[in-house]
Amino acid sequence: MKKSLVLAMAMALGVTASAYAANPFSDVPAGHWAYDSVNKLAAAGIVDGYGNGTFGGDRLMTRYEMAQIVAKAMAKGANVDRLAAEFADELDSLGVRVAALEKKSDNVKITGEVRARYVDQKAKANGGDGYVADLRSRIWLTGQVNEDWKYTGMIENVQNFADDKGNEDTNNFQRAYVEGKLGGMTVTAGRYNEFLANGNIYDDRADAVALTYGDKVNVMLVAGKADPGTEDLVANSYAGGELGATFGAFTATAGYYNFKDIGFKDSSVDNDIWFVGAGTNFGDFGLNAMYLKGDASYKNHSTDVGDDGWTVGLTYKGAEAAEKGTWGLFANYYDQGLQTYLAHTTDANSFLGQGFKGYGVGANYTVAKNIVATVAYYDTEAKTALGNMPKEKDHRIWTDLTFTF
Repeated sequence: MKKSLVLAMAMALGVTASAYAANPFSDVPAGHWAYDSVNKLAAAGIVDGYGNGTFGGDRLMTRYEMAQIVAKAMAKGANVDRLAAEFADELDSLGVRVAALEKKSDNVKITGEVRARYVDQKAKANGGDGYVADLRSRIWLTGQVNEDWKYTGMIENVQNFADDKGNEDTNNFQRAYVEGKLGGMTVTAGRYNEFLANGNIYDDRADAVALTYGDKVNVMLVAGKADPGTEDLVANSYAGGELGATFGAFTATAGYYNFKDIGFKDSSVDNDIWFVGAGTNFGDFGLNAMYLKGDASYKNHSTDVGDDGWTVGLTYKGAEAAEKGTWGLFANYYDQGLQTYLAHTTDANSFLGQGFKGYGVGANYTVAKNIVATVAYYDTEAKTALGNMPKEKDHRIWTDLTFTF
């Protein structure tokens, strides 16, 4: 056994013994460089040498002998994390595979995403022209609790490169939730990304609990508090559910959500939103459509102005991050009243609180494995004006390059 291996083993196993037997092995006399380490391992019952009273330190250990030592150490509560780190090369060269160590090393996974973005905006009326340039980094941590449950956390950093004042770098703990099985249901609880009505109602983080049941026919029930976005907005609560079904290449969905205290602290409203949607695939093409109906009220008085909306989307193929050279095209049209959404999934200007209509077209391409480029153009306008101001319009060119690891 190598000198470094003996010393490392004694440290990595973290074993102690109050007294050692003097010269337990005839070939490890007092004064030998390995004397203390070998005595400690022998006193702890982890190594016992050979029948002739020798330790055999110059002999190459077999994988069975090494496995026996590891098993004894683990049985005595050794620190297996340090053991795996210290003996990574030796275990590999000896072909030793310890299932417990392998399972432990796979228990926690770290992944990430870096997105470089530039958006050029040409706006009329209230917004004005401008641009967005930033670098968003996300680090995901996934820990397997047991066979049925796991924990996910995400830290996000955004570096803003625009010249506008107030665009300071931000660092946030954006996600923290558990997900697992409870009976026949899938449970998601904590701060996660909520995606309601294919994102046509809401696509942002939320503090909530969601229950999902079923496969080809499934139901989801959810309740929680939506992200207010800014300090001036009320953190609204919501509850509702969706029913979905898949029949071959055809999918259908319908649902209802009730939102409480939407808007500013001195003028918040409640809103009920119903929706139905359908989609299908034919070859490399995908087609989807959705109708939405909102019914808002202020202090229990209806503010409904016949506010409804609809969307339609068409896709062709799509870039796959793991496969270089793959690509896709997409086009969407929106016509949604102000009572039919809160945080829309589109990258266009959705004019929150005014409703919006318009379209977006774009393409994505995998330039190298796990590096995807996206280019899109959006042309939208508000459906209602703010006070005496004219209706806002917005044209933007969106570009980003996303790295995943």
